[in-house]
Amino acid sequence: MKPVFRFTLSLALAALGFCNLVWAQANYPDRTISLVVPFAAGGPTDVVARMLAIPMGKSLGQTVVVENTLGAGGTLASQRVARSAPNGYTVLIHHTGMATAPALYKRLGFDPLKDFDYIGQVVDVPMTLLGRKDFPANNFQELLTYIRANKDKISLANAGLGAVSHLCGLMFMSQVGVDLTTVPYKGTGPAMNDLLGGQVDLLCDQTTQTVPIIKENRVKAYGVTTLNRLPSLGQLPTLDEQGLKGFEVKVWHGMYVAKGTPAPIIDKINTALRFALQDSQVRQRLADLSSDVPGADKLTPKGLQTHLEAEIKKWTPVIQKAGIYAD
Repeated sequence: MKPVFRFTLSLALAALGFCNLVWAQANYPDRTISLVVPFAAGGPTDVVARMLAIPMGKSLGQTVVVENTLGAGGTLASQRVARSAPNGYTVLIHHTGMATAPALYKRLGFDPLKDFDYIGQVVDVPMTLLGRKDFPANNFQELLTYIRANKDKISLANAGLGAVSHLCGLMFMSQVGVDLTTVPYKGTGPAMNDLLGGQVDLLCDQTTQTVPIIKENRVKAYGVTTLNRLPSLGQLPTLDEQGLKGFEVKVWHGMYVAKGTPAPIIDKINTALRFALQDSQVRQRLADLSSDVPGADKLTPKGLQTHLEAEIKKWTPVIQKAGIYAD
């Protein structure tokens, strides 16, 4: 009788666990959700996250709180989410750095392709090349002349090793044929603050952060990193048309949860993301910042996974050729 009792008890406990799992999925979410941003408040990814948090919370019926987890080029935030409980209450929003991290870090602490489940791609964001307000060069051709004559005196800020602003700067220096002093920050928020304050000379940054300050003439803008001009900055030429042929850098963002998150919960978060991206105020603000909502095929878990795999293949040889890495 004892073995039968133990077997029956095991079945009962398994059934209870299954029922609890089903109940948790059916009632998700029943508390606040954390939307983890790997960079500083005020930076481009933070802007996107805060733009989406309220409408996503409206769709989910719970508050979505943005949490900035800084350090190691965004990898600390990614580790935090990868190691979190796979229950949908800790969500990561990250940009192209998710694809560059495997080539940059010898001891990454997570695998972008194995340790996450995918929600969907979020937005595609162009970049702009900026100078401090009192920088001597007034246009791109003057910029080229000035930096070639004064390269040892010029500082080029970025959001940290391997950040898209860093890669954009590397591409710029490579095509222009100069090496400038690079100054890494923990996010483009602090880098932008120092550019505005005149502590650094140049910065390549996303339009989610730069469009307003360009229009307010708080910086000097030298070009956009897309092959076509941007509607919100129609008078600003592309770097491509000004002589840097083929220069194109866009930042894409995606949402992730810990591996093993139940499919019904992933579906609910994906629905909330789609709802937020259809919000009229969000779409208008994204348009004002020259940011694009990806096509329907990319707004899916599979779409994000496919895109991430392709981006890892794209950026890995670039980083390896540049010889940059972090311990």
